[in-house]
Amino acid sequence: MVYVFLADGFEEIEALTPVDMLRRAGVEVKTVCIYPDRENKIVMGSHGIPVAADLGADEAEKIPDGLEMVILPGGMPGAKNLDESALVDTCLRYAAEKDLYMAAICAAPFVLGRRGFLEGKRAVCYPGFEEELKGAVVTDAAVETDGKVITACGMGAAVKFGGALVRLMKGETEEKAMLSAILADRK
Repeated sequence: MVYVFLADGFEEIEALTPVDMLRRAGVEVKTVCIYPDRENKIVMGSHGIPVAADLGADEAEKIPDGLEMVILPGGMPGAKNLDESALVDTCLRYAAEKDLYMAAICAAPFVLGRRGFLEGKRAVCYPGFEEELKGAVVTDAAVETDGKVITACGMGAAVKFGGALVRLMKGETEEKAMLSAILADRK
């Protein structure tokens, strides 16, 4: 199972593109509202698009044995709100302890960097957040995969990011089939 954390101000494309692509590939994905006081689990994107999360914070606190990956979408102040979330911190530390995949796009890699999870890893982020990627080897790639850490530079890389996640969860053949099916392999 994959958790995609949603906080007010998240970038809609960066969150929902990987959710869509992973679900098309048959991966169980749950979006998670980080706010424990939101019974309706509605999270407002950075462009005013409300999204109803699959799980509330109280449900996600019971981290399932089958958790394989944690994804953090960017957007501001979404990434800042993720960084301040005790739930996100707990799940990231669990993922690190269990050697699970951690993925972040746009500004959100700074959440991983501040916790030391990028130390010695190739990583990328939205321009201006490089200083927050503590110990990372920052590149100018659209997407970087280094071991169990996947980072991407921003909304324009959301399909490549989603493809990389599909490859990790289902293999290269499934990634290629997915990119072909959504016409992302065209020149």
